[in-house]
Amino acid sequence: QVHLVESGGGLVQAGGSLRLSCAASGRTFSGYAMGWFRQAPGKEREFVAAISWSGGKIYLSDSVKGRFTISRDNTKNTMYLLMNSLKPEDTAVYYCAGRFADTGGSYFLLEYDYPDWGQGTQVTVSS
Repeated sequence: QVHLVESGGGLVQAGGSLRLSCAASGRTFSGYAMGWFRQAPGKEREFVAAISWSGGKIYLSDSVKGRFTISRDNTKNTMYLLMNSLKPEDTAVYYCAGRFADTGGSYFLLEYDYPDWGQGTQVTVSS
């Protein structure tokens, strides 16, 4: 099993930026697809972004497209979420998730696709 740890959350004003990191450890990172989800107070957890093992394929939810960027550095076993033009509605606990995939080009959009989860990092955007 892979152990995931998020960092980089915090309090930011609307229009500001944050970069979240998700560091993976525990076994080889090869073939490991990853994603970001978030859960706002009183709401269900929702998909934010996903990236294939190779990094060559990404997918962003419509609510963050054009503002957020997902990337990864496999030499550091780390995935990132750069969040620009933050809005108060982006306030949530952000979770990273991961799974091993058969191919380097696969990414996954659903919670149940991911067996590995981090503990979450709080992002708060003030208006």
